[in-house]
Amino acid sequence: MASVTDLPADRLSLLDVREHDEWAAGHAPEALHIPLRDLPAQLDELAKLPDDQPLYVICRTGGRSAQAAAWLNANGWDAVNVAGGMKSWHTEGRPLVSDREGAAPEVL
Repeated sequence: MASVTDLPADRLSLLDVREHDEWAAGHAPEALHIPLRDLPAQLDELAKLPDDQPLYVICRTGGRSAQAAAWLNANGWDAVNVAGGMKSWHTEGRPLVSDREGAAPEVL
């Protein structure tokens, strides 16, 4: 597990496992979005990420991302759960973007 303050500032491989509405409301600009329930079926998407660094997994507060990180680690990935999730991401002042036109980004 890693806190948001421990995450690298650049070359960050970040997987967001929240639901579509949560993602649309606000997410990290460079994150890859695969909802937790879809993860086993979309491993080919993860292959696009660099494999020479950890894959940080994030959700709203850390519960779903802990499940995802455990599953990924059991399947050969170097996955790290982000403690506090997007709530901590936002609190720490990390960048946040929204997919909703005209709406300010927020963490649902």
